[in-house]
Amino acid sequence: MARPKKVLKVILGIIMGVIFSQLFTSTSKFCPSHTVEKSEEVDNKDSLAGKSTPRSKNLLLVGVMTAEQYLSTRAKVVWNTWGQEVPGRMLIFSSENSTSAEIPLVALSGIDDSYPPQKKSFTMLKYMHDNFIDQFEWFMRADDDLYVRNDKLEELLRAIDSRKPLFIGQTGRGTKEERGHLSLDTDENFCMGGPGMIMSRETLKRIAPFIEDCLVNLYTTHEDVEIGRCVKKFAGVSCTWNYEMQVVFYHNKSGNAAYSGNLKTKEVHKAITLHPLKHPEYTYRLHKYIQGLKIQDALQKSILLHRDIAKSMQELGYNMSSLENAMLEKDMPLFPEKKGTNGYLGDTALLGIPASINRYQPRNLTNVLEWELISKTLYSHRDLNPRKRIGSSLKEGLGDVTRELMELINSYSKQRGRVIDFREILYGYWRLNPVHGVDLILDLLLVYRKYRGHKMTVQVRRHAYVQQTFTGTFIREIPNPSATVSKDGNMLDKVINKISNRIGLLPFNRDSQSETVINFLLPLSGRHDTFKRFLAMYEDVCIKNWEATKLHVILFRSSESPSDYNATLSLINSTNHRINANKNQQTINVIDSGVGETFSRASALQKAVNVLSPTDLMLFIDVDIVFDQSFLRRVRRNTFIGRSVYFPILYSLYSPKLLDIELQTYANTSFSYFTSNQTDANRGFWRQFGFGIASMYKIDYQALGGFDIKITGWGMEDVMFFDNIVEKHVYKIIRCVDPGLIHVFHEVKCDSKDLDAEQKSMCLGTKGSTLGSLYSLQTLFEKYRAMFR
Repeated sequence: MARPKKVLKVILGIIMGVIFSQLFTSTSKFCPSHTVEKSEEVDNKDSLAGKSTPRSKNLLLVGVMTAEQYLSTRAKVVWNTWGQEVPGRMLIFSSENSTSAEIPLVALSGIDDSYPPQKKSFTMLKYMHDNFIDQFEWFMRADDDLYVRNDKLEELLRAIDSRKPLFIGQTGRGTKEERGHLSLDTDENFCMGGPGMIMSRETLKRIAPFIEDCLVNLYTTHEDVEIGRCVKKFAGVSCTWNYEMQVVFYHNKSGNAAYSGNLKTKEVHKAITLHPLKHPEYTYRLHKYIQGLKIQDALQKSILLHRDIAKSMQELGYNMSSLENAMLEKDMPLFPEKKGTNGYLGDTALLGIPASINRYQPRNLTNVLEWELISKTLYSHRDLNPRKRIGSSLKEGLGDVTRELMELINSYSKQRGRVIDFREILYGYWRLNPVHGVDLILDLLLVYRKYRGHKMTVQVRRHAYVQQTFTGTFIREIPNPSATVSKDGNMLDKVINKISNRIGLLPFNRDSQSETVINFLLPLSGRHDTFKRFLAMYEDVCIKNWEATKLHVILFRSSESPSDYNATLSLINSTNHRINANKNQQTINVIDSGVGETFSRASALQKAVNVLSPTDLMLFIDVDIVFDQSFLRRVRRNTFIGRSVYFPILYSLYSPKLLDIELQTYANTSFSYFTSNQTDANRGFWRQFGFGIASMYKIDYQALGGFDIKITGWGMEDVMFFDNIVEKHVYKIIRCVDPGLIHVFHEVKCDSKDLDAEQKSMCLGTKGSTLGSLYSLQTLFEKYRAMFR
């Protein structure tokens, strides 16, 4: 047994080396860069710039056709992105007067940038033939608005015999209007220029001597049609008559907006070339996404290798928990780098666990992972309302899973003469394991299409058991923004300002942003004791820390407690006197509602809005709220004039009666008191249905129509306002959990005569939901049921 074990150890050493290369080689390519020295010439075959691996350096020569006006934009972005990873080399061709020290440019003699670029295109092919025909197996003609997935292209080309005359691309016959006007016979076609065309060495050899003849015998203004005609006439081959080429050489018909939206589509994932990319920022965005897919693929391979290691080490008699110190040979540890170092390859004891629904073993009942049901909606035990919409993150995750499943299912579909299409998820179950990953059980409705032999189309249902395994935790340090300075100043500010200008935001500056004044708008009727707590909190967080804030209190005279008005006014005056004595200018502004006016939150907030300037930042707040400084930072960062409004999701405390807490203790002003045990599901909940706390600029509030001031009494005005923002699709709504914002419990009165039926229903729903958790209510029910038996 000694010899097999030794062989196994050698194999393990190789696997560890593969893991290292998968993890670090792939990630190092994430942001490739290349600098062409000014002295470097690119007008002859010995001076081509480009990066090539030894294996792929003689595979492909790409010629990118551009114009002088696009050298610093499209041509540069092509070179900076996929041009760095071509399995061979790239040259960029332009008119004779073009110059650039940043890209491998060939200025074609006697060629201008006139359109159509037929002469430029044929001359580029002639140049590639005359200088490099014996150096490369394949030659590609590409536009400057094309993106190429080099890994997939290399895989395709290495599977084909380049010694044969071949012409590869997306087959074209012309638009419906052009049919019959392109002088093409019934058996003739052309490779469309946009998605790219590829010739084997033999094809280019055959047409090169006759390029002049092709140029003087043009039948159309379409250079790709004429190249196709030339290839057919002198090389004797047509563009690939293959439906799959329409997919892998992909042309998006959205024009200038192509690839500006969701990139998680089967077309993007399946394509080898993607066209057109008219804006450089879209190309960089697509490149970043494709590089991310490569990293994901490398991490998946790493996990599979860890599983091989784990299984092999068990065969060698090692315990999984001791793999950190395992030795393959003397002075040859299994893990050459220890945990915490840059070269650490990951914890095999964790990553090497094979896929299994039962890989996590709970030790007690509380550790059991509950499944949640996915149907048209999500049914979850985690919330008061078990039925809720499927969140965007889960929806995106399900889309990723189903797309990858279909890619796996169809990986051998061509050989089997069939294809299976995804239709929908009928239902499913999911659970999250914080250590291992996500488990999914999905019931899928698919469409089976057989196109060979006995052709058929039929719907089928299949169950899929999926595990999305977590990989290691990766930390990437970024330099201190204040230390990252360009010639023109702070680089980060420069980039953000450029983005802000493009999307219509005000220029961003960290110093000025931190000084943006937040105007608190607080409607108040009665509630003097609660206001004392709020004012103490405001003074501790804002005034003592010299925060740029201003508090506007819209004060009503409550008929239920008339003395509260005078007491509240006296409290504000004394606070202002103390503030002024400390030379702090953050005085509290009181807006009197007038005598006898019925309380209305909508009209109260509108009174405060009226005294502000159009560019003032407003925060609608309630007296029952406690907050910290981190909340103020998020208000400033998430609210942009003309662009976004912020509706934070706050943490709402349950009734203290069910928690055995005296109500008087809620007069405490310490934020840490209210945040203690915030994750305890029995103490409070994240109030996803509340929209009363919001921040926006006055000018945006007015553009959205504001609150309906006809609404009186409790609620409704915030919900209607939020719905109005959603319907208009003008402003981005930033809605997320804010850990610096807490709603303290208070009794809700729903018996007011001012409430209409819908308001009363919402009021009773809120009152019921804030009483306590399901566990607390169930415990209370069981307690009283036992008492009355």
